[in-house]
Amino acid sequence: MKKLLLLMIIPLLLTGQKARSDEGMWIPILIEQFNIKIMQEKGFMLTAEDIYSVNKACMKDAVMIFGGGCTGELISDRGLLITNHHCGFGRIQAHSSLEHDYITDGFWAMSAEEELPNPGLSVTFLKYMKDVTEEVNAGIKKKMTEEEKDELRNSNIAAIVSGAMEGNDYRAFVRPFYMGNQFFLFVNETYMDVRLVGAPPSAVGNFGSDTDNWVWPRHTGDFSLFRIYADRDNKPAAYSEDNVPYKPAYHFPISLKGVQEGDFTMVFGYPGSTQQYVPSYHIDMLINHVYPKMIDLRTAKLDIIVADMESDPGVRIQYASKRSGISNSWKRWIGEMNGMTKLGTVAKKQAFEREFTEWLKAKNKRFKQYGHILPAYEEIYADLKKYNLINSYSGEILGRGGIEAIGFAGRFSGLVELAGDENREESVKGALSRVERNVAGFFKNYNMPTDKKLFVELLNLYGENIPEEYQAEEYKKLYASCNGDFSAVADEIYQKSIFTSEERCMEFLSGFTFDKLHMISDDPIYKLGISSGEILREKIMPEYSRLSAAVSDLNREYMTAQLEYAGDKVLWPDANMTLRVAYGNVGGYDARDAVYHTHYTTLRGIMEKDNPEIYDYNVPQKLRELYQAKDYGRYAQDGEIPVCFIANNHTTGGNSGSPVINGEGHLIGVNFDRAWEGVMSDFMFNPTQSRNISLDIRYALFLIDKFAGATYLLDEMTLVE
Repeated sequence: MKKLLLLMIIPLLLTGQKARSDEGMWIPILIEQFNIKIMQEKGFMLTAEDIYSVNKACMKDAVMIFGGGCTGELISDRGLLITNHHCGFGRIQAHSSLEHDYITDGFWAMSAEEELPNPGLSVTFLKYMKDVTEEVNAGIKKKMTEEEKDELRNSNIAAIVSGAMEGNDYRAFVRPFYMGNQFFLFVNETYMDVRLVGAPPSAVGNFGSDTDNWVWPRHTGDFSLFRIYADRDNKPAAYSEDNVPYKPAYHFPISLKGVQEGDFTMVFGYPGSTQQYVPSYHIDMLINHVYPKMIDLRTAKLDIIVADMESDPGVRIQYASKRSGISNSWKRWIGEMNGMTKLGTVAKKQAFEREFTEWLKAKNKRFKQYGHILPAYEEIYADLKKYNLINSYSGEILGRGGIEAIGFAGRFSGLVELAGDENREESVKGALSRVERNVAGFFKNYNMPTDKKLFVELLNLYGENIPEEYQAEEYKKLYASCNGDFSAVADEIYQKSIFTSEERCMEFLSGFTFDKLHMISDDPIYKLGISSGEILREKIMPEYSRLSAAVSDLNREYMTAQLEYAGDKVLWPDANMTLRVAYGNVGGYDARDAVYHTHYTTLRGIMEKDNPEIYDYNVPQKLRELYQAKDYGRYAQDGEIPVCFIANNHTTGGNSGSPVINGEGHLIGVNFDRAWEGVMSDFMFNPTQSRNISLDIRYALFLIDKFAGATYLLDEMTLVE
């Protein structure tokens, strides 16, 4: 029997009304209903089934989740894939050393034997998706509490997932859409043997680094190449020398025609998270309370890390990936805060809420059902903004994302907990094995002097910005012992701690006995981390979780009301790391008064930025020579090598590496960023300035062919003149 919720929502979601804007990240299975006619009017020449189908090979079979948070796409029938350089950066760094600095020099396998395996790296393909809203809500009754409803939904979801995986090797999950008003089942297949094939030097693949990040014009060759391997039956398998290149059902043809202003573009990938439908109180919390403090904190971290990287080539390799991870969100927060302030996002949300409230008041029944939502938000966010900041700030310093030795020490807590275990002699073997596996990897990318500087600076910021009642007890003790001068005790702590030296750590583990556990529990580094965890669990997380759960419940109701308020307008669901389609057109934009940005950049712009004195702008000599000789092969347009282009596709994090497809279904680019002026599109899309930045695929081909000399890779591809 259809439940009341379904009767209300399904007509709103599945009416077949047209989408009316380039804004949105659309569900592939619903493209035929909502989007295909508009896409074809804009220049798409194929059908919805060419994008998504369970009956024939299609584009979805060539698009994958790369690693844990990027997108990649297949570009040959031998499992060759392309994604962003920054998506593959962690693997490039892992293979790098001072002797083989693949970050600085790049890496190119000239044969299958030279491809580098990457333990832990996987790619995931969608086999099919299905609307399971009715099954998830089966048994839900209006009189139930929210806790009872959630418990029943979770039980139903477990049964749905179990049924989807029965008799196969697939993995399945159910994801909520429209803040829990609709549910889809996703059935996936994951391949575990993924090998590095090629990556340009950092001064190409990460050209401009933090300075150019989130900025247009852009001149970054942000791509890397990997290959998927399978067993002899083309099935997923752990790494083995006996594995063979994966044979995909579909791979993208690559266009050499290039792009022109106004051309149709489609981005097909896995956007991570957006928050388009949150109330004004949420935006206010971020831009006026959380972001300013978090930006200052990350600025302090980056100042220390960057200074040490610039003074030591070894540290530069060790911290390259860490710096990238810290700076990416740091600069995005700045852009979001500036963009939403300039756009007046809070005021626009408030204006919508006033209109929404008037709509509610027009019908007593409607006001009775939804009238409590906005006042409840106001009350909850008054407290949530405090706990959100404390939780984020504490974790950024005393958690795994802050002082590195503290995060590493936390991995030893399992050994300490075994002290009271009656069966500890058996259990300790597994605990020791898990810790030992982490040691080499941690210290390979750890520099004690850098972390010691972070220790001093971040503990100072912790004391200044976390109210005393929410500070870890061990922090307060340490503060009292040194009168707040952490630099006075840092040397001693770091010289004695087993968590700051690989030699001391391995010496402790190699001769481990339970009598030595005090070396962990008495270590100031360990004590700080454990104490932070205790106060988070006891005083911060309970209230933060309660408030967040209350907001989540309100969100579901608010989204239901917004869908009803929207009438015949189709609202796209927020991104949630599931496969989505975004479409639009190539085009420039007005950045600010008297500044218009055109839609493309060229190699000439790279040479204009070339600066041998700056690591991130020191163009490789081979590229300079190719430019001087104009040795461009078949990849030039109007006598120039195209590098990047922009369009108004709606993208976000997770879309990094997504294929950018033209109207004929050919690959024309690889998405990798957004323009600074429109970076707040996770919260409010600004059609006049929201632009996604993509690598022109011809620049990648030019680099593979002319720069790297890996021409054999082009022989695998389907190139369309």
